[in-house]
Amino acid sequence: MKNKSASRRQFLQQSFLAGTALITAPSLFNNTAHAEEQSTVNKQDSLKLGIAGYSFVHFNLEQSLAMMKRMDVRYLCIKDFHLPFDSSAEQIAAFHKKLADANVKGYAVGPIYTKTTQDIDKAFDYAKRVGVDLIVGIPEIKDLPYVSQKCKETNIRYAIHNHGPEDKIYPNATVIWNNIKSLDKNVGMCFDMGHNMRDGQDPLKDLLRYKDRIFDLHLKNVTSATAEGKTCELGRGVINIPAFVKGLQKIKYSGSCSLEFEKDMKDPLAGLAESVGYFRGVLSAI
Repeated sequence: MKNKSASRRQFLQQSFLAGTALITAPSLFNNTAHAEEQSTVNKQDSLKLGIAGYSFVHFNLEQSLAMMKRMDVRYLCIKDFHLPFDSSAEQIAAFHKKLADANVKGYAVGPIYTKTTQDIDKAFDYAKRVGVDLIVGIPEIKDLPYVSQKCKETNIRYAIHNHGPEDKIYPNATVIWNNIKSLDKNVGMCFDMGHNMRDGQDPLKDLLRYKDRIFDLHLKNVTSATAEGKTCELGRGVINIPAFVKGLQKIKYSGSCSLEFEKDMKDPLAGLAESVGYFRGVLSAI
């Protein structure tokens, strides 16, 4: 009798545990699915995908934001053709409201070309009034000490943009670095990886080499590592984008990765959307 009672108790205990497992199984599956979904979301948010405003040079703000909304891209580097330098406080407020309504954040202004210290003053004043802490700019070499002084005074960062072999001042990241390495830490670069490649440089090596001074990134690919190379969809060029994205993760890059699409500029949505999809696919895969 004792053996039968023990067997019965064991059977009931096993049945109870099995029933409990069946009851809780859906929540376990849901938790697993939720964890996988959350992991994907975290991956996508780990690098802030944006658009460089120049990509929309042929479009007004409403048209540009409509394209960003379709692609679910939420960061924009502001160009002056969308928000003029002489905008009033009311115009700036209205501009930011339009961005907020489209779930977009304007994180920087530029690129802004300057020829004098007065131009630099205007750029810093513009950034302050717009409410951003980053200027993408192209100053004269002689004015770099003044840029450094303004960065110290305002705590606004200044990122110098490289433009490839045609640019006689800042063709690549190394030239920028050699001119800023002794300046205030808030003077850095907007690293255009495509133009860097067109100037015969290695984008990944330069990303790792100058990581502490890369404040912004113009994300693009090019058709060849020569002056003749042209901007193309992100997954179609000569730059190894998966390796570059791994590099961004390795250095824990915290700035924006803004697509600057200089192909089909009067009809850029298809190429931009393809590039956005490719970038997100790479993030998911690695």
